[in-house]
Amino acid sequence: GRLATLVLLAAALAAPARAQVADWPSERPPAPLVAHEVHFPPYEMRTLDNGLRIVIVPHHEEPAVSLRLLIEAGGAQDSPRKPGVANLMASVMDQGTATRSAEDIQRTIDDIGGALGVGAGTDLSFVNAVVMKPDFDLALDLVSDVARNAAFAPQEIERQRRQLLSSLRVSRDDPEYIADTVFDRLVYGFHPYGRPSSGTAESIPTITRDDLVAFHDRYFAPNNAILAIVGDVTTEEALAGAVRVFGNWPRRDVDLPDMGEPPPPTRRVVVIDRPGAVQTEIRVGLIGVPRRSPDYMALNLAIKVLGGEGANRLQRVLRSERGLTYGASADFDTLRQSGDIEAQTNTRSSATGEALRVIVDEFSRLRRERVNRAELEGAQDYLAGSFPLTIETPSQIALQILNHVFYGIDLKNLDDFPERVNAVTPGDIQRVAEKYVQPDRLSIVLVGDADQFVSQLKGAGFDRYERVSLDQLDLDQPDLKRVPGGGPAPPAPVAAAPAAAATAASPGATARGRELIERAIAAKGGVDALRAIRTVKATATTTLSMPQGPIAVETTTYIAYPDRFRVEARSPSGTLVQVYDAGQAWLRDPNGVREAPTAMRDEFAASVARDLVPLLLRVHDGQAEAHALPDVTGETGRTLSAVEVSGAGADPVTVLIDPGSGQAVGERYTMSGPNGSRDEVEEIYADYRAVDGVQVPFSAVVRRQGTAILQRALHTFELNAPLAPGLFTKPS
Repeated sequence: GRLATLVLLAAALAAPARAQVADWPSERPPAPLVAHEVHFPPYEMRTLDNGLRIVIVPHHEEPAVSLRLLIEAGGAQDSPRKPGVANLMASVMDQGTATRSAEDIQRTIDDIGGALGVGAGTDLSFVNAVVMKPDFDLALDLVSDVARNAAFAPQEIERQRRQLLSSLRVSRDDPEYIADTVFDRLVYGFHPYGRPSSGTAESIPTITRDDLVAFHDRYFAPNNAILAIVGDVTTEEALAGAVRVFGNWPRRDVDLPDMGEPPPPTRRVVVIDRPGAVQTEIRVGLIGVPRRSPDYMALNLAIKVLGGEGANRLQRVLRSERGLTYGASADFDTLRQSGDIEAQTNTRSSATGEALRVIVDEFSRLRRERVNRAELEGAQDYLAGSFPLTIETPSQIALQILNHVFYGIDLKNLDDFPERVNAVTPGDIQRVAEKYVQPDRLSIVLVGDADQFVSQLKGAGFDRYERVSLDQLDLDQPDLKRVPGGGPAPPAPVAAAPAAAATAASPGATARGRELIERAIAAKGGVDALRAIRTVKATATTTLSMPQGPIAVETTTYIAYPDRFRVEARSPSGTLVQVYDAGQAWLRDPNGVREAPTAMRDEFAASVARDLVPLLLRVHDGQAEAHALPDVTGETGRTLSAVEVSGAGADPVTVLIDPGSGQAVGERYTMSGPNGSRDEVEEIYADYRAVDGVQVPFSAVVRRQGTAILQRALHTFELNAPLAPGLFTKPS
């Protein structure tokens, strides 16, 4: 379980570590430096005879090249009866082609130190690669092969299907996901933008290989694609490479279905009832404008004043003035055909009505009152000042260009972006607010324990609302309620962890506990195989649930048993390195290298102690005790055996075991929370695969206090790989 927990620590403990800084100066910060002039690098646009549009940006500041192939079709083009086809199709594209296996693809990109990614969004699908300059031709070959020749092997489809369904089960217990999904459904109605592009628990099992192949054949064509090549190449090299791998891609007639217009904004208040919840997730908003709208810039700044970076009225009123929440924001999401404005926060159940009233009043204020110059300048300073950070690397430049080409925006807009930001006036903000912000037509979603707050709604001005039980929620129905007899309710979440016994376990519980652990050892590969593990190297994509929304980071983890590890987490904001070395711990981030705070070091040590492999072996060797606990109900309704492992100076850990296979499928334990509390944490493991005789879970979910906060999907896993000397040594 250590691979999942370590990334959790990066997010869960970084904030407390920063909070330990004392005596923060109270005087105002110095004035910002004068912004230096920003120039977008020169670019060239070409179109091949088959219709493929190519954007080339020579950028020689680093010896790397970014390739991004974008297909103009995504989840919005799914059949209404089968949402999730584009998402499943894209997830399988790099899992084997006509001439390369999934392992071949992964090994090829790993051997050159590059990165390859596939995926699908609402309006598009993509294949991306980043490599060093000498491997440019190989990267072109890989991108072309994955995009054009995906094999869609049945076994890979089933593996990805299981992962998607597992993720949906986790999301079903995440109030933020529920609130966001229902909000999209209210704003966009039955328009394709209102469907979850990742699919549903009902649709994903019905998707066939033929569906994936049909989607690929219909939309993957050069005349429906854009290729961006950015980095340490000349225009001639880039064009020649593109012609070599894509020049023979046959043109095809592509008929994008007419999606129609989203419905006009209409006031609707929906309460999703989650009995027992102590907080209410709140979403408030309405339809906006598409990305290419001439009002985009002014409306974007207006929403930043409402709840975005540089201003954020919602944060000031809800948190600073009234103490109703830890954070509040408003986002302006734009798509190809439309967009939406969404304010979001969460609050204690008893304050739901008050917080909702404040949010709606701030929408009204934005429309009613002219914004002051200082607020607008704060939002402008953030937007213009952060722009240079979005064009630092070849991948970032490629993304900016593709966005503009895809949305039909003049690329010249990139050259004068700061000037256009600063040209917006308070009068412009007033005009777009009056045009688009309609406080009497807001879509409102409240997810929480309805019994605790619905009595507040009438007094807050919301006497008409719809109440929907979570287990009856169905986005395909006009009233959002499952039709009686229309299928089973979603599986219940894993039951709460049983409390540790207050008295000594009975001899029978001890014997049963050891028996279950021995079964888990055998299922995982056997004592000899586990003892033979000396090192681990693994790569993964880890998705963290953060206040601003899900954040995906690419991680590489190195473990040297018994007590050393290193985790490298890479995100758009930089790379974070965490290292634990036999009781010592240090960190490295863009600000430099430093000792890990005591609380973080202690949690690192605890994660080492509960690593599943040595944990099982300690019980086998008699160095730890195992006691059977009452069985629990798993997330799919199955019964799981529970064994508490304690002793050897470590905190107790409850191991969850599948009684059928004997495989350990989860762990439960406590870890430090805010204000000295101890939070309940649960890790659930799935998608076991054999690696050198050891069964390894390639999928994991972590819940803290019942809320899913992390999902991890392994890409590669190597046992006993040689690790570089000094990997765990703190730099001087």
